[in-house]
Amino acid sequence: MASQSHCIDDIETLESVYGAPSRPSITKEVDYVHAHYRAMIQASPFAALATIGPDGLDVSPRGDGAGFVVVEDEKTLLLPDRPGNNRVDSLRNIVHDPRMALLFMIPGVSETLRVNGRATLSLDPALLTRFAVKGKAPRSIMIVAVETVFFQCARALVRSGLWSPENHVDRASLPSTGTLLADIGGEVDAGDYDRRQPERVKDSLY
Repeated sequence: MASQSHCIDDIETLESVYGAPSRPSITKEVDYVHAHYRAMIQASPFAALATIGPDGLDVSPRGDGAGFVVVEDEKTLLLPDRPGNNRVDSLRNIVHDPRMALLFMIPGVSETLRVNGRATLSLDPALLTRFAVKGKAPRSIMIVAVETVFFQCARALVRSGLWSPENHVDRASLPSTGTLLADIGGEVDAGDYDRRQPERVKDSLY
């Protein structure tokens, strides 16, 4: 563990280490969904949703077909909530504190897009019907009031090689879902769970 004397515990020290941000890194941030940022959201099939609640922070994956987060207008995003494990950690947090953030990722593209704002959860029947897939409506719609939007440069994804096929990990090299649940939670038979997993996921996507 680092010595306390080596820890950064004030903004002055932090800024002395990192220096001032470049001008483009500041001017790329706007308080609305610019047309170029709209194009990135429409191309994205995946986003990480960050929320804050009484027990702390949470980050949750969200994904569907490209454009699953709808740009309703330049200050509003709509995000349908599809079936999951019913922990609803993110939704509980939003009920407690509307502040949230989204990090959009686009396969093959190294730049990401960050959106910060405040969310409300809607059960409006018209909205639920609008976002139905295969006749199945989402449980709720997250309405995001956009506060800031900006793209993140490519360095992190370039360094990680995230989109490079040669970096793909063989799923069989890691514990299976059934093994994780059996060994950590002790609630399932690992082999039986893994055999049923593909069909279970297919049947519960929407």
